[in-house]
Amino acid sequence: MYLLVLVHILQSTLLAVQSCPSLCACTYGLVQCSDPGISAVPINVPADTVKLRLEKTLISRVPRAAFYNLSELRFLWLTYNSVTSIHPSSFVNLKALRELRLDGNLLTSFPWEGLRDMPRLQTLGLHNNRLSSLPAHAALFLPNITYLDLSSNRLTILPAELLDLWFPLPGQQERPEQRRVLGLHDNPWLCDCQISMVMSLSTSLASPVVLMDQLLVCRRSLGQSGLPMTQAELSRCMRPSVQPAATRVISPLGSNVILRCDATGYPTPTLTWIKTSANTDCCQQDILENSYQLPRNLESFMQESPRVGVRWSIISLNGLSYKDAGEYRCQARNMAGTSEAPIKLKVVGISRLSPLPKKKSKKPRPKSSTKHMKPNKTPAPTNTPPVKDNQIHQNIPPPSINKTQTAPNLSPKVFPKDKYIKRRKMNLTNAKAPTSIRSTPEPPGNSTTAPLSEKLV
Repeated sequence: MYLLVLVHILQSTLLAVQSCPSLCACTYGLVQCSDPGISAVPINVPADTVKLRLEKTLISRVPRAAFYNLSELRFLWLTYNSVTSIHPSSFVNLKALRELRLDGNLLTSFPWEGLRDMPRLQTLGLHNNRLSSLPAHAALFLPNITYLDLSSNRLTILPAELLDLWFPLPGQQERPEQRRVLGLHDNPWLCDCQISMVMSLSTSLASPVVLMDQLLVCRRSLGQSGLPMTQAELSRCMRPSVQPAATRVISPLGSNVILRCDATGYPTPTLTWIKTSANTDCCQQDILENSYQLPRNLESFMQESPRVGVRWSIISLNGLSYKDAGEYRCQARNMAGTSEAPIKLKVVGISRLSPLPKKKSKKPRPKSSTKHMKPNKTPAPTNTPPVKDNQIHQNIPPPSINKTQTAPNLSPKVFPKDKYIKRRKMNLTNAKAPTSIRSTPEPPGNSTTAPLSEKLV
């Protein structure tokens, strides 16, 4: 039994020795290759390797998928070689990698997008290379990095996106705040707002960033000698200022509209759009369905920085509906603070067709005034009734009207012929006190305007 166990151990040892690359040493998950004769990344590294050290070799490039078979690798050191280029896909399948060190090489650039293949990476060492710039998009791939060494390079400017990542403003943290260790010393920094803010914020209490070396040197221009940060008169940061293209926009339903704002500040501010409120002037029931989601950040917008300290942004709203109406805010942020400007959008038009009310039938309006009529009553018929043989059609004048005048505003009355003649004689004998006979007023159009004498003939 013991003999079988001994044979198994010997076989395992022989297999491990056989799979170890030449000019390398392999012991219990550690592979170390530091021979100057090595000029390429070994391809027969054991699959169970946890730590791989390639140091002081003549390796000049790291090809695509150079470590694809090392899915259990946690520590990768490529230090003090002659590496000048790294393929963006060199680190494919290194999902367990925690530490990557590339110190002491000849790198002038680094494939930051390659960090996506190492989701658990926390330590990245780029000390003592030839990096001259940091792209803004590098901040997209560094959220998990807690140790970043950029010292002893040729860096002059830190992008504002990295400052936003390292020193998030209140309300911008998407995850719990974590402390980071940064190495920024031994670089020819320009004396600008970014580097001064890093210096001042890192020394404050409860700072999320700790500098490896507090002594940073900056220069006013590339040709001048460097001065310590404490002695240099640094540029002051400028809080953002936002200017919208229009503060009120009115657009018809179904149209397309573009909202724009411009911002200035130093460092160059970043812009975001927020919808803060909805317009409830119309169609309140439709708008209240989404009102609980406000305020909310808008994602589909475009921004661009034509030069340092200036940035503009536009948001396009196509096929306007009443839900798009409301207040929009263009917000600018940088290390010096925040600023915002509101834009109110009003959408006009008809969203739905409602049944029209029934029209009341129009009756012909009488020509005369109806002030003496009772409400809700139709005027008296305009046709005069037929006159019988023993009746006469007559207008009775009021007290103030002369016997020879007509009565245009009085209604006709019909009397028996004999009775009328008797009353007429009485009126002629007593002209000074004419007898007042009440009558119902008649519209002018229906009154008889002929003299009384003519009516009696």
